[in-house]
Order: sequence, then structure tokens, then C-alpha cells
Amino acid sequence: MKLKRLRSVVAAACLLCGAHALAANDEAVLGAYDAYNAGDPVRFAQYASQLEDHPLAPWLAYWGLAMRLEDATVEEVRGFLERYRGMLVAEQLRGEWLKVLGKRGEWTEFDRERARYAGYDLEIDCYGWLRKLDEAPAAAAAEAMRGMWDEPRELPEACGRLADRLGTAGRISTDDVWRRVRELFQVGQITAAKTALGYLSRRDSPDERLLAEAARHPKRLLERLPRKLEKRATRELAVLAVLRYARADPAGAAQAMDKVAARLPQADVDYLWGRIAYEGAAEHQPDALAWYERADEAALEDYQIAWQARAALRVGRWDVVEDAIGRMPAGMQREATWTYWYGRALAARGEATRSRDYYLRIAGQTDFYGLLAAEELGYPTPLPANAHVASEGEVAAAAANPGLERALELIRLGMRTEGVREWQFETRGFDDAQLLAAAEYARRAEVYDRSIQAADRTVRQHNFALRYPAPFRDVFAEYAKTYGLDEAWVLGLVRQESRFITEARSEAGAAGLMQVMPRTARYVARKIGLRGYRGTSVTEVQTNVTLGTSYLRMVLDQLGHPVLASAAYNAGPSRARRWRDESRPLEGAIYVETIPFRETRDYVKKVMANAVFYSELIERKPTSLKARLGVIAPGSAAGPLDAELP
Repeated sequence: MKLKRLRSVVAAACLLCGAHALAANDEAVLGAYDAYNAGDPVRFAQYASQLEDHPLAPWLAYWGLAMRLEDATVEEVRGFLERYRGMLVAEQLRGEWLKVLGKRGEWTEFDRERARYAGYDLEIDCYGWLRKLDEAPAAAAAEAMRGMWDEPRELPEACGRLADRLGTAGRISTDDVWRRVRELFQVGQITAAKTALGYLSRRDSPDERLLAEAARHPKRLLERLPRKLEKRATRELAVLAVLRYARADPAGAAQAMDKVAARLPQADVDYLWGRIAYEGAAEHQPDALAWYERADEAALEDYQIAWQARAALRVGRWDVVEDAIGRMPAGMQREATWTYWYGRALAARGEATRSRDYYLRIAGQTDFYGLLAAEELGYPTPLPANAHVASEGEVAAAAANPGLERALELIRLGMRTEGVREWQFETRGFDDAQLLAAAEYARRAEVYDRSIQAADRTVRQHNFALRYPAPFRDVFAEYAKTYGLDEAWVLGLVRQESRFITEARSEAGAAGLMQVMPRTARYVARKIGLRGYRGTSVTEVQTNVTLGTSYLRMVLDQLGHPVLASAAYNAGPSRARRWRDESRPLEGAIYVETIPFRETRDYVKKVMANAVFYSELIERKPTSLKARLGVIAPGSAAGPLDAELP
């Protein structure tokens, strides 16, 4: 049961931190929350009656009303929204109430509350367009198609209703349908693509059997295409098959394109070469740049241009890097990633002054590329000379803030999702001093992820000891020494993995400070002979750090480089090894930037940048990020990989 699970989480948290004893009314709060999730108003009322003047009273009121929102009166909801005005619970309830009003078609009240709603929710937008459709059909249809039609997933219920009305009114064209279907096929949303195809007339619809074959066996469909593709539906099936084929085998899709291109319109040929080139670049295919040359440059999307630049980085084609970045939208060019690489491209062709100008634009930033740019200029690690330390009065003011108190209380009770939302909502308008006071308040409560989150957001006043804390330092230092690991790197990885939350669990099942997966934990425990290991002990600090650092040592030994080991820790050793260049050494920063998975790419950047700051803060050793990144040896130089290593 959810209640039992929450009780165990609370108990575990209290045992681990030693800072809280279970309050007498914790059981009542957890019981009320469990009743809310179960939709049991009678049981909820029994628990809520025991909790007068509780710090979580706004949440109790929210749970109570949200359970019966479908039957609530306008006056009742208005009363709640007024009573809790300016609080997260009011904003959340307003969003849910707008959906109820939209479903009912109570547009006067919908308009009133939507004008006060500060959040974003596609379903609420769709109700707004439904509302507008009767008054200004052309404008509403145009806004709706821009706002929802390219959503790369199945549309929510309100948007489905809206699409049905637009389809009936003839405001969804055949071009619109096929554009959406192509986008959905690219991301594997085949069911949603079938829904979109429902807006075609029967005469324009593709054969369902051939559609299934395009999704499941694209190569076979392409081999069986008729000599002439006269019907649009047949041509579109060919396009969809190439899209699916390119996801699995870009080189195979390129060969297939050579055979079918003559039977397709030039616009489709250009579009498909752009997709094949993108998939090839992300797969580090040697022909990717040649495939880009066969696409229409003007038709490439932002993400395709980015991967053209990355493909060029891997082979040292700085002219292509410069050209690709120059074709990016202005906002994208200003991103730290492309500012740095544009500077590098300029430096590669001897334009040192212009290159320096680009580095100067980002050298003050404390992220991966800010650090690299500072090093190119010869600047030291950009730690602030004087850290801002919140006064006791400022920390007391943070502790007295009801929203922050609610956030930490929710987190203490195991309701982390709600607590994180409450914290983010309450701190959204804080200035630097308030953020650092909130960070110190959370640090003292041992809620390190919220402390880091607040300290990370400061603009002018900083405290890097709060940004880069080192709780459990004695444990990390011991095991880093035991396994011969750089302690700053280990801390940098843990900061990224769990933000030092001992009971952290991911959706995939990773647990504890070092987010160890169950299979990995069992493997490592067996390998190192960890006696008495039980899966339930994986979040215990000593056990978790033992398993995590042992595994980190294993992947470092197998792969030979901290960058590869970091990538392996997130995405697996076989992938980290596969992302090397087979024939030539690769600059570490280029290896990182060309990791195909965005999550892993960002993860490795943050881990390696974190290590620089931890080295400076805890070891008083300024280190070079570029030196840490080093050079990645070619894949051909790698030894065998342990097949068992998870």
C-alpha cells in the first residue's frame, strides 16, 4: 500500500538523518494523503479532522477539494483560490478547475480563471481554442494548429476534441496530416500517427497493412515498392519507411534512397537526406557529412544543423563547423556550446582575435563551456573571491517562510514531488540573498538537493560551498582512497546523480547517493565479496558508496578514462566505448559533445565541470577541465570489455 510505503520512507529518512523524530500527527498527514490518492473522502475527513493548524493545512484543503472537484460549486472553488492566493496549491487547483470548466463548457468562469492562471498546460490551451472556435474560427484554428499539431505524442483529450472539430470543419489539410505523421514516425509514436491518419478521407488514406509494414519492416516495404508512386498515400508510405529505416540503419537507408529517390518529389528527397544525415551523424557514421551535402541546407531543422556541426567536429572539418554554426538561428548561436565551438573554428583558421572575442562572451560562466572558454583565455577557475554567507537573521527569515516550511515538511514526510514543486514555486521570485538564505536553511535540514537548487540560481552573489556541498565527506574520502579514485570526480558524479539525497530513487530503479541499479548492485556485491548484502540495504550510505565507487573503479579500469567512465556510469560501458572514434584519437571535449544521448551528454559535461569545482573547494587544487577531458584513445586501441559488466 502507498501509505505503508510512505511510512517506511519517512522512518528511513529519520533514521538516516537523525535530525527529526516522527511527529505525533505524521500518521494523520500520511493517512490523509493516502486517502486522497485512493479517492476516499470519508477516510480523508477522519484524518484531516486531527490536523487543525498544521503547517500543511493548505495541502490538506487542496487534497480535500481536489477529490471532489467535479462536484464543487463555483463559489467553493473561488473561496479556496482566494484563501490560498499566491500559493502553489491555488495555482494547481486553478489548473485542474480550468479543465473541469472546459469539459463542462462553462466559458464565462473559464475565461475568468484562465486570465489568472500563470502555468502552462496544453490541454487548457486546447480548451481555450475550443472556446474561441465559435467566435473567431479562422484565428482559433490557426493558433491551434501552430500550438498543438506538432506535439510529438498522442494529443490530450481536449486537444483530440478540438482536432475532431477542426477536421470536420475542413481545417486540417492533407499536408497537415502527413506532416504530423512524419514527425510522429520519427520519434516512434506509431499509435499517435494512426490517430492523425484518421483525419484523412478514405480515398486519401494509406493501406493499413502497408502502414504496419512501414513501421515494422521498412526495408522490406522499400524493396517491394511499385515502379511508379502515383498515389500520394503510397509515396508517403515510402517516406515513412525510409524514416524508420534510418533510425535503425542510416547506411542501409542511404542505399535504399539511391533506389527510390527518382520516384519521389525532390522536396521529399531533400527532406529524407536531411533525416538520414542526422541519424548518421548521431550514429557517428563516416558518410554523415556526405549525406548532409545531398540534403537541402535551407530545409534543415535546428537539431539537424547541430548534428552536422558535431559530425564535422569528429573529423576535424572546422570549415564545416563554422559554416553550420553560421546557419543556426541567432539565439542558438548565442548558446555557450556553439559560441565556444565557433571560437575554436575561428582559431583553427588562424583568426585569434575574433576567436578570443567569442571566448570572452562566455568565459565568466561556471558551466562546462564557460570553464573551457576561460582556459582558452588563460583565466583561472572562476570561483568568486568573496562568498556571500547568509546572516542568521536571513536564515531565520527563510525558516519562517511558510512556503519553504511546507516544502521541507512535505519532503520529510516522503512527498518529495510535492515538496520540490512547493520549493520551486516559493523561491521563484527570490533575489540572490534570499536564495542563499534558503539554501542555507535547506542545508541545515540536510535537504541538499534544494540547497543546491537555490544556490545554483544566484546571479551576482554566490556561495560555491552551498552549490557544491560535500556531505558524508569522510565516507567518500575513504572509498575514493580505497579504490584509487579522484575524490573530486566522485563527488562531482554524486552531485549529478542524487544531489546527495540518500533515499533518492529514479524511475528506472536506481537508488541511493550513487544511484546504483539493482542489477549493478548485485553484480558488484558478488564481485567484491560484500557479505550479507541485501537489496533493501542499497540506500544505506556506507553500502551505497561501497557499491558505487567499486563499480566506478571497474568501468574506469575497463575503459581507461574518467570521461568514458562517466558516460558508462550513465549509459552503460558498451555505449561509452562505442562512441569513441575507431581510427583516431579524439579530443575529450569533442567526444563529450558528440555523445548521441542528450541526457548522457549533459550528464558528462556536468560531472566533469563539477569535479573542477570540488577540486578547488575541498582540495584547494585548481585543475584544468581541458586536462581532465584529455584525449580519448581510438576504439581500435581498446582491449576486450568484460561481457558481464552492467
